[in-house]
This record gives sequence, structure tokens and C-alpha cells, in this order.
Amino acid sequence: MANNMRYFIGNWKMFGVPKSINILNKINAFAKSNKSFNKNYKIIITPPFTLIETFAKLFKKKSILIGGQNCYHRDYFGSNTGSVSPFMLKKIGATYVIIGHSDNRAEGDTSKILKNKVIGSLNNNLKIVFCIGENKKEKAKKLTFKVLKSQLTKVLEKKFNKNNIIVAYEPIWSIGTGKIPKSADLKKISKFIKKVLKSIFKTKESPKVLYGGSVDSSNIASFKFLDEIDGFLIGGASKSSKKFIDIIKNYYR
Repeated sequence: MANNMRYFIGNWKMFGVPKSINILNKINAFAKSNKSFNKNYKIIITPPFTLIETFAKLFKKKSILIGGQNCYHRDYFGSNTGSVSPFMLKKIGATYVIIGHSDNRAEGDTSKILKNKVIGSLNNNLKIVFCIGENKKEKAKKLTFKVLKSQLTKVLEKKFNKNNIIVAYEPIWSIGTGKIPKSADLKKISKFIKKVLKSIFKTKESPKVLYGGSVDSSNIASFKFLDEIDGFLIGGASKSSKKFIDIIKNYYR
């Protein structure tokens, strides 16, 4: 395992109330007590919109960064009921935002909409976690590489600040199923993603690439020696301080 920075990003989805701050307090206490924290890994939690401002204020000078799970595809303000723009996210303390999650793609997020979300987020100095991934049918038809390349090239452009973009590979067939890709397959896929990213940004160094999909404390060790993977986007297990901390512990054990 290379000594590069690793990202552990928790996506709470539709979970959390004010007292859920206790989960973050425990994670923060663990990070604070771990001397290797600043050198080896970074923790980002994306709670629902209702908790971002409170959490961001309380953890402004602590070991956890706060982000949003999604944003609207038009920036600033507008007459869009129930929507939250990148500008609004930034103003309430978010530093990261997830864009392109399969949940949102399934609800109608096209490549054009996703590109506008990326542009608006970058314009507001938000760091982006851009999700890509194939579904079960596409995997069965051996279309994984074609699908991933299309998802990347239709949204990302050379002019975008690659330093503010992280790509999360989340195979849809893996999310919430307990199934994860074989290490050899994940290695090939991660290398391919980085190759495509280098081509898009015309650079020798690719943006970071994370893995997401049924990540938990029992399987995290299988990713330990995959240097192509720069971290993890964690769903269900991030809602428990113990499960989230155990993932980090078992990765470095």
C-alpha cells in the first residue's frame, strides 16, 4: 500500500437529525487521537441538507470536513421549489459536494445537467465527488469500460480545475448488495478511469479515484494493496461511528 492520502467519505443519504452530531463527535475523537490522521487520510461526511450548516459550524476547525449529497444544476438563486444551489451550499459551510450519484441519475440527471452542476460547484470553490458506474445489465454485456468512459467524457472538460475533482467508481450492481468487484477487475477499472481522466485533462497526473459500493469493515482489507484506489465513498456503514471507524482501522491494520 502506497503512503498516499486516502479519502473516507460518508454519504448519509436520507439519514440524520440534530442529535446525530454524536456520530461525528466520536469519529472526530478517533481522528484526533490518531497521530497519522493528517498525513494518511481525510474524513468527509455528507449529511442531508438540513444538517450541513450546523455540522459545518461545529466542525470548522476539527478533523472532519462537511459536504453536500447533491446540488441543483443552476447556480445562485431561482424559483426552483425544494432545490439547493452550489452557491447556497458554499454559504452554509459545505466544502465538498457529491454529483452524479446513481440515485440522482435514476431520477433524471442527464450528462448536461451533471455538467452544469459541476460548473456551478467549481465556480463556488466546492470540491466535487463525481460518481460513475455501470449497472448489472451493462456489466453482463461487458460494457463497463464503454459506460465509464462515456460518463466521464460527456461531463468533465480540460478547462475544469482537476484539483477540485475526485471521481468515485460506484458500480450500481454493488450498491447495497454486499457484492464487490474482484480485486483484479477493480485494479483494471481504476487504471482505466485514471487513463481516461489523464486524457481529458491532458495531464500526467490523474485526479483521485475512489471506490464505493457495499464497503464495510469486513471487506475493506481486500482494497488495502490496490494503489490505484485513493479512498472510499461509504454509504450505510458511515451512519454508525463504530462501523465507520472500524473501516479506517481495518484498512490500516
